[in-house]
Amino acid sequence: MSPLTPATPPAPGAPPAPATPIRLAVVDDDPLVRAGLTLMLGGRDDVVVVAEAADGDEVAAMVAMHAPDVVLMDLRMPRLDGLAATEQLLARPDPPQVIVLTTFDADEHVLRALRAGAAGFLLKDTPPPQILDAVRRVAAGEATLSPTVTRRLIDHVTVGGAGPDRRREQARQRLAQLSDRELEVARALGQGLTNAELGTALHLSTATVKAYVSRLLTRLDLGNRVQVALLVHDADLDRP
Repeated sequence: MSPLTPATPPAPGAPPAPATPIRLAVVDDDPLVRAGLTLMLGGRDDVVVVAEAADGDEVAAMVAMHAPDVVLMDLRMPRLDGLAATEQLLARPDPPQVIVLTTFDADEHVLRALRAGAAGFLLKDTPPPQILDAVRRVAAGEATLSPTVTRRLIDHVTVGGAGPDRRREQARQRLAQLSDRELEVARALGQGLTNAELGTALHLSTATVKAYVSRLLTRLDLGNRVQVALLVHDADLDRP
């Protein structure tokens, strides 16, 4: 680590530091943004920037060559945008986690990326410690999206039409296959609870919580916790 780059301590409730550094890739068509993110995130003991790409059409080869754990993905790029690149990447076997980067916090492309399996999204003006915390959380398998942000996204892009009603019914049909306890866990994920908070709320050990989350992903055929939260939001089961 550079002596000019002080270590950033984990945020309260953050997952423990990994045994090996998190391998991070940065995808953005703006070289200044790439340089800034690489400089900001690459000088940590637990994060190493292994690759950069300037457009979505470079992502597949980059991932195949460098095997990052987490990809920071710009959504708006000239040749292949971040949405298409994210959908292609997450359709691969054993893909990395993806955090999408955007200048907008209520954009249909963001929601589509999350539905495709992105683990969260960040605004480009997010303070550096929060970006670093998001990378750490996603690498540890935790969500980086608050239920408030999810609800605002869904409400923004589904105003009018019959779409929301169909989506609500479809989501409720999928969730109907769960046991009462599994549905409790799914609703807790929809409320943005961490594993520790979920364990406290439902009187479960952390190991049991992780087992329930894994079972939910398998039964619902979803890739991560954010997709479970989105399904709960679609079913309108996340409100008190």
